[in-house]
Parts: sequence; C-alpha cells; structure tokens
Amino acid sequence: MSAQLRIIRTEAAPAPVAGAPYNQAVVAPAGELIFVSGQVPVDRETGQIVPGDVTAQSEQVLINVAAVLSGAGATLNDVIKSTVFLIDIANDFPLMNTVYAKHFGSHAPARSTIGVAALPLGARVEIEVVARVPSA
Repeated sequence: MSAQLRIIRTEAAPAPVAGAPYNQAVVAPAGELIFVSGQVPVDRETGQIVPGDVTAQSEQVLINVAAVLSGAGATLNDVIKSTVFLIDIANDFPLMNTVYAKHFGSHAPARSTIGVAALPLGARVEIEVVARVPSA
C-alpha cells in the first residue's frame, strides 16, 4: 500500500522532528487528498520555535502549512479541513483565530480546535490540515 502513497518533503518547511516517524505530508493513493502532518511554529532557517505569543507562533505555523501544501502543488485555498491544537484555548483562541482568518481570507475550511496539555517542543499551537489536490 505504501507504494501508492506520494510522500511530500519540502525544504521550504521545517523537517520532521529528528527521529520522528512521520512525513510532512502524504497524498492519498487516489491522488485527490493531501494529509499534512501537524505543523508547529518552527522557523525553517533556525530550526527553533519562534519566540513570542500565540500570534507569532500561529503566523509561523500557517507559513509552514502553506509551504508543505506548496510542495504538493496546493495552497491554503485547497484546504478542506483543519484541526488546531492550543495549550491555552481560553486565552489563545481569539489571537490564533485572527491570524487564521488573515491567512485563509474568505476561504473557511471546516475546522476543529482542541485544547491540549502540551505540544511538541513547547509550542503553544499546532495545526494539521487535509486539502484537495488541485486539478491540473
């Protein structure tokens, strides 16, 4: 089955955490859907979490998501569903939501937002998406 999957790896976004068993994204066997792994606010240049609050971190996360989608030939406008994970949903949701709205504009994919106890590398936000592969 794995031979049918198209693995997406792009240097435009941070690589998976060292030794972690996942890819940045996988295109489904039929070639219609892209499943982007959860992206945290790692700056590709430094390999470190960006400093600042959830606003700065949400900005970097969505830059990373867009970069991975680009590696699969898609954009944020192709996102069908997103899942947002926040460590402080009560306080950080409005700030994340403002950045999210800026990046998605009038395109509003289905979304779930979940409060969690912790995220990788001490991040405040993580976002994963499912997108369609644009027609050629």
